[in-house]
Amino acid sequence: MSKVSSGIVGMVPLVLAPCSWCVSLCFSNTMKSKGLLLDYWAAKSSNDKGRRSGHGIVASSNVASPSIWDDWKPVKAPSTPSLSDILWPSAGAFAAMAILGKLDQLLAPKGLSIAFAPFGAVSTVLFATPTAPSARKYSMFMAQIGCAAIGVLALTIFGPGWLARSVSIAASVAYMICTNSVHPPAASMPLLFIDGPKFHHLNFWYALYPGATACILLSVMQQVVVYLKKNFKF
Repeated sequence: MSKVSSGIVGMVPLVLAPCSWCVSLCFSNTMKSKGLLLDYWAAKSSNDKGRRSGHGIVASSNVASPSIWDDWKPVKAPSTPSLSDILWPSAGAFAAMAILGKLDQLLAPKGLSIAFAPFGAVSTVLFATPTAPSARKYSMFMAQIGCAAIGVLALTIFGPGWLARSVSIAASVAYMICTNSVHPPAASMPLLFIDGPKFHHLNFWYALYPGATACILLSVMQQVVVYLKKNFKF
């Protein structure tokens, strides 16, 4: 009996060994399959997130893309301008043009003039948009003086005509871009000189008068308008 029991006991490890191996194999295969499932669901969720984020980006870009007609619509103002925001720039423009007109009358006997159409555009830039880059003192003086001198050079080299006008405008645009002084009204200064025989005798003095002289007056008026807008609101 003892031999039989001992034999049975001795056979137990032999029987359990393959069973334990099978159990461990099944367990490892199960874990591997679970790992594959986890990897699959993780990859799927990341792909779904990528698709959602991709669709979100596309949707936002479609919403933000401007329409072809947007340039024909007025820019939405952050707030409705007050009466003082309209009155003071208009009053400043009136005062500036009145002063230039009076000076023009006083200087007419000497054959000089200072009330020019370009300074109406300068007044609009300085008084209506005083914080714009084109309304900076640097931009105004640099552009007015430089473009006026370009007009004198163009007339000297090419003479009166379309070629002098075209070259002077092209050179003025390039000059304002290179000097970071884009001031649109200054581009009319070369045309005014080329097509105005009464200015030809000024030669390069044209850059200082009326260019710089009128800018000094307009910049003083700009400071007055800015002060009134800040301190007298209604």
